[in-house]
Amino acid sequence: MDFDETKGDEPRTRYSGRPAPEVEKQSTNIYAVPATGDMRVPVRIFSSDTLIQQLKSDDSLHQASNVATLPGIVEASIVMPDAHQGYGFSIGGVAAFDPEDGIISPGGVGVDINCGVRLLATPLTKSAVMPKMKELIDHLYKLCPVGTGGVSRLHLTDSQMDEIAIKGAKWAVEKGWGTQADLDHAEAGACLPEADPAMVSHRAKTRGREQLGTVGAGNHFVEIQVVDEVFDEITAEKFGLSEQQVVVMIHCGSRGFGHQICSDYIRKLEDAQPEIVKSLPDRNLIYAPLKSTLAKEYWGAMNAAANYAFCNRHLLGESVREAFRNVFGELQIRTVYDVCHNIAKRETHDVQGKKKDLIVHRKGATRAFPAHHPEIPQMYRDVGQPVIIPGSMGTASYVLVGAKKSMELSFGSTAHGAGRVMSRLRSKRDFPADMVKAQLHAQNITIKAASLKGISEEAPGSYKDVHEVIRVSDELGIAKKVAMLKPLGVIKG
Repeated sequence: MDFDETKGDEPRTRYSGRPAPEVEKQSTNIYAVPATGDMRVPVRIFSSDTLIQQLKSDDSLHQASNVATLPGIVEASIVMPDAHQGYGFSIGGVAAFDPEDGIISPGGVGVDINCGVRLLATPLTKSAVMPKMKELIDHLYKLCPVGTGGVSRLHLTDSQMDEIAIKGAKWAVEKGWGTQADLDHAEAGACLPEADPAMVSHRAKTRGREQLGTVGAGNHFVEIQVVDEVFDEITAEKFGLSEQQVVVMIHCGSRGFGHQICSDYIRKLEDAQPEIVKSLPDRNLIYAPLKSTLAKEYWGAMNAAANYAFCNRHLLGESVREAFRNVFGELQIRTVYDVCHNIAKRETHDVQGKKKDLIVHRKGATRAFPAHHPEIPQMYRDVGQPVIIPGSMGTASYVLVGAKKSMELSFGSTAHGAGRVMSRLRSKRDFPADMVKAQLHAQNITIKAASLKGISEEAPGSYKDVHEVIRVSDELGIAKKVAMLKPLGVIKG
């Protein structure tokens, strides 16, 4: 199966119309689907009385229950407050697997491998930027190619593609784009160490070669924002954020490179393992046992795609700096943090009181490690990992900080956005582009997009209430609110 990256980070499977599984409320913001039938573990749901009703309106809970049947799953199949129906696993799903008898699944990583977010902090205030917003958006639109036709400004060889797959954003810094500080302020230093470009098809490399440094379409964007409210002054100061400061959020992933890798390996896994396909409650859950050759091959290719995505956001960050220089002159624009939303990683977690190595799938979920965790950059280690959760054009985005409860409840994870509540087809019907543009204009938000269709599909009304999603995470203590960001201008596909 080939996936089209123009539709954002995930193809939406058709809703079955089945009633949702029976859900039990365990405590405030925590619900469960008990383990029954072939389920090896229960489903643990982080939600609210409002969000749980939206969750029941698609197949997300059926998908989470299916994930609970997979070999080697540990503790629970976890559902985040922004969850919605996806491919195999729901988007907003977290599942950890024992490396001895567990599995890895492309559907549990996501179609857009290492779709994620990079946040940049400028020294400018809203009052300084607003008079030049149109000029700034025009420069961003020129320098950060968006849409299905957006083409890289680089001309890469096959050997350079292999270097990028191995080095991630380090490749760009070695070429003089960005600094070591950018790498230091990124998850895993913007480079996963087990990438193997030999496991990536020629077609994937061909697609990726034309798209490095581009935004793409669907739900991806570059957005100029203002820090509208600070909730935790100590942590905000540590992150270098203050009220009325202008920041820039970049949301994108591995583009056609990662999409093709996902497509290639789903086909490989299905062709090589018909007996597993037949055993699954949903063939879209196709997996490879972690000790198998296929798992090792996919792991190498997945990490290659993740490194490409890190480099992609890094180069877009450089283009953002260039756009600001063109309008405001030389500025010091810092990377606050860069974080993955779609990935599987080797991590150590407490399971029933014992340290255990696990393979943690986060699909549409953000890592949220608490203070003093050794994988957090040194400059943030005494407060916790920055968690960046984007909104949707006219809605707020948030910066949170990883908190202790995440290690107890969610394998160090929280939500990754607001989460869709309707299909793109319905969004196009309900939210004409001219209406959305008028609504944004009324909020003094400048938008420049490659297509009217993209504006309609990503209308704010297509998504859940991001404030409610954040409230659940904050009250649970899996990630705590630091600052709310409001949009000022955005470019999209």
